[in-house]
Amino acid sequence: MITANDAQRLRALVDASRHVVVTCHTNPDGDALGSITAMLQVLQRLGHDAIGVAPDKWPDNLQWLPLMDRVLNYSAQKEQVEEALAEADLVIMLDHNKLDRMKELGDAVAQCPAKRVMIDHHLEPDQTVCEVMVSQPEFCATCEVIYRLMEAMGWADGLTHDEATSLYTGMMTDTGGFTYNSNRPEVYQVVSRLLETGIDKDRIYRRVYFTSSPDRLRLMGYLMYVKMEVLREYNTAITTFTADERRRFRIKSGETDGYVNMPLQIEHLRFSAFLREDHEHKGVIRLSMRSVDDFPCNELSAEFFGGGGHKNAAGGTFYGTMEDAVARMHEAIKKYAPMLKD
Repeated sequence: MITANDAQRLRALVDASRHVVVTCHTNPDGDALGSITAMLQVLQRLGHDAIGVAPDKWPDNLQWLPLMDRVLNYSAQKEQVEEALAEADLVIMLDHNKLDRMKELGDAVAQCPAKRVMIDHHLEPDQTVCEVMVSQPEFCATCEVIYRLMEAMGWADGLTHDEATSLYTGMMTDTGGFTYNSNRPEVYQVVSRLLETGIDKDRIYRRVYFTSSPDRLRLMGYLMYVKMEVLREYNTAITTFTADERRRFRIKSGETDGYVNMPLQIEHLRFSAFLREDHEHKGVIRLSMRSVDDFPCNELSAEFFGGGGHKNAAGGTFYGTMEDAVARMHEAIKKYAPMLKD
């Protein structure tokens, strides 16, 4: 759990700061934005001037989160972000374990004179990039780490409805609605405390997952019918999504979130990989991976795609064509075949 030393060192930095910038990783998801908005609310409640920054655009289905009007998009508001970094006493980096997970924003943060804190739950954090690091890979989400820090520092006593909304959203989305990385009883102790503030968890679920556009639903059917390759011998499915298909279906950033989970509904399937062309960077393939039971998709990702994550949820990157990326995935699957066939 969170140590007294972690809490004491973080409190000292926060207490000594007036202007705080809170950041997250590129392609921000529910845990990243839940973490940012929860931290912004807590800092404002404590009397600090705080602003959030995401490296790039976030999905429309997360725009409703409390205090999202205090979150800047670095790719679209670079000048404002750099002004905020120049004034900052402290930068709190959330939901990533290395500066390069923020891409160009990471360079700007590295050059910023402010002190830095990293709060995360991913494996192998870079401890050289900050004065204080709170890394808890066994936790289900960075939002769980933040709540435990709030408890350790006495901040949870004033937990508000909106803070709990942000924290619950992060925990829910980073566990696929509590379907993976969520077997620890402590996860539900936190959820129970968040529910005590009066949040409507069913409404949060609908706002995140039931806000599809007609184009997103049409794409879902197309990908499952046309693009999903099921490798029965390996209990695996591979689904691909190109930049041309993104334009054809008019898909916005973040609208393919969750597609990687769908093939796991197939009986006996153990591993699902979703490969999509980066629509902003030619020749870059982004990979999302999900698995069930004991199959370590994070190990496969690290070995073959320079990525990582958690045992049942990981990501990676491939530089080249989609065809070569799929071939590389087939190579990886054959290497891990003994574990997939169990």
